[in-house]
Amino acid sequence: MSTPYPFTAVVGQTDLRLALLLNAVSPAVGGVLVRGEKGTAKSTAVRALSALLPQVDVVPGCRFSCAPAAPDPACPDGPHEPGAGDARPARMVELPVGASEDRLVGALDIERALSEGVKAFEPGLLADAHRGILYVDEVNLLHDHLIDLLLDAAAMGASYVEREGVSVRHAARFLLVGTMNPEEGELRPQLLDRFGLTVEVAASREPAQRVEVVRRRLAYEDDPAGFATRWAGDEHEVRARVVAARALLPKVALGDTALLQIAATCAGFEVDGMRADIVMARTATALAAWAGRTEVRKEDVRQAALLALPHRRRRNPFDAPGLDEDKLDRILDEFPDEEPEPEPEPDGPEPEPEGPDDGGGPDGGGGVPPQGGPEGGGPAEAPEAPAEDPAEAPEQRPDAPQPSAQGGGAAPEQAAVRASEPFRTKVLSVPGLGEGAAGRRSRARTAHGRTTGSQRPRGQLTKLHLAATVHAAAPHQKARGRAGRGLVIRKDDLRQATREGREGNLVLFCVDASGSMAARQRMSAVKGAVLSLLLDAYQRRDKVGLITFRGSGADLALPPTSSVDAAAARLEQLPTGGRTPLAAGLLKAHEVLRIERLRDPSRRPLLVVVTDGRATSAGAVGGDPRELSGRSARLLAAEGVASVVVDCESGPVRLGLAGVLAADLGAHAVTLDGLRADSLAGLVKNVRTAVTHTASPNSVSRRAA
Repeated sequence: MSTPYPFTAVVGQTDLRLALLLNAVSPAVGGVLVRGEKGTAKSTAVRALSALLPQVDVVPGCRFSCAPAAPDPACPDGPHEPGAGDARPARMVELPVGASEDRLVGALDIERALSEGVKAFEPGLLADAHRGILYVDEVNLLHDHLIDLLLDAAAMGASYVEREGVSVRHAARFLLVGTMNPEEGELRPQLLDRFGLTVEVAASREPAQRVEVVRRRLAYEDDPAGFATRWAGDEHEVRARVVAARALLPKVALGDTALLQIAATCAGFEVDGMRADIVMARTATALAAWAGRTEVRKEDVRQAALLALPHRRRRNPFDAPGLDEDKLDRILDEFPDEEPEPEPEPDGPEPEPEGPDDGGGPDGGGGVPPQGGPEGGGPAEAPEAPAEDPAEAPEQRPDAPQPSAQGGGAAPEQAAVRASEPFRTKVLSVPGLGEGAAGRRSRARTAHGRTTGSQRPRGQLTKLHLAATVHAAAPHQKARGRAGRGLVIRKDDLRQATREGREGNLVLFCVDASGSMAARQRMSAVKGAVLSLLLDAYQRRDKVGLITFRGSGADLALPPTSSVDAAAARLEQLPTGGRTPLAAGLLKAHEVLRIERLRDPSRRPLLVVVTDGRATSAGAVGGDPRELSGRSARLLAAEGVASVVVDCESGPVRLGLAGVLAADLGAHAVTLDGLRADSLAGLVKNVRTAVTHTASPNSVSRRAA
């Protein structure tokens, strides 16, 4: 086994280290979610934490880590008699993003359960993590069905494995730690709320600290064992301090003033539910114990709020996490602490870091203010920009496209405008039955969902189709010498249930940003519609991409990603102006989809073209713009790309060019108003374009949300 990087050797990242240590002191805090860019020691710090946890006593031979003093009465390896146990280090179990359900919760031998009545159970990662740490790297990429299992286990402290009425239960209480890069997508709100604390991390911009990071990492890679030995003293001191804080924790008093501060803070920031109050109370208590005190002070409550509330204030994926510290101070000042009696300093010296890092060891106080900037404690929401004054509008750039008589002329480039308020949209889905990643948009064959049939299992049986299994075994009972009431089941009789659920798709937006779309009110409505579709894509677990076209060409503003908030940021900054190279936008979409088909062939695409249908520029290709755009659209239709055209044309005179484009794409055209789920058109389900027959693979179905 390789030597882990020492926890106390991590440079900087004060908030991250403090949050992890608070959970080591009090596992009831509920775990940590670490958000930040790549290369910021997130995984290194988490993996190093297990070495600081006290050892646990377990029943000898128990695969589920039962405590000898209070063994689980329902343990599958039980019953256990109370008595002496074996001490072992606390485990840190890693859950891979691509893990199967059986790997997480365990596997039950259905064949032996049906034929012998024996619950032959192979424990999974939840059993291994009991009384330890369950670490999920890239937790935001975890499949929905695994997230559901984690939520159930975290809520109940137990894991249930059920296969057609045969069930096994075992205790599963663990410290949940997740790391994620927000650029790759956000977490579901249900799982986000399960993490007690959240920390935003970023690489230091101080040259001296960056030098120290490199120096320590190179020293560790040259001699891991020797490097760990040099930090062994600091590790021992922190481990002893964790043990002392755990022993002090039951003696810490959470007074009425502290409870009022906590309740007023949660109410003032309008967090949902009561879990935030409970987590803040546990965190403030752990902070006091870590500081060696027996009462909770205002600074503990303040630090607890900065760690426990930012991720609970998000209402949608486009909200920036964070907390308004000025508002927090105003709330806490309404409930001042009573003068505390002086207390002795906590036992044990504080470890001193090597080198120029001021934060190499854990903080010795009741908490450390989060690092500045957006990583930990900035305002939760960016202040709204003042309304633009037409008199102060930026001057036209000299190199901006000029109006021309050809194609009716185009407006010069304009500055970006704000999107209008997002709304709930109709469900746009890809017709047919896919086999892509689990999601919530289009029909697909999945491991979860409603049962539609049965088949012989390919590999290990996971979902038994009981009726089909009995039907397969029934004709052979006499030949197998059946004597009793039970069926004689063989492995060849087992049938796997086939299920139909929902998949996530690649939603590629192709947005017209030309001069014909440049009217401020109109572009604001267009951006609001695209923002609404992005929010819908987030809720349905899609990947998204963004193409914009204007002037003489098209740009891939955002390559396909799971981060819809990144797409929203690019959309907000989108300027408009110039001619309309519609064909260039469609050809760029064709190129992006071709590459993505090679990267992820099972994920089906949905192309959303947002335009008024005008084509006034052929770009570098030359020729008639309308003819070229029609040929480009028919190319996409011939390859079976499911598409929808959002018609942005407005005004009393309508040319209907978006409808022509939709016909060439084999798609359905929907107006901005018709895109709303509460519109009259939302009552129509499974709309198909008139130009395609019912079984056409490149039509788009719509149904009321």
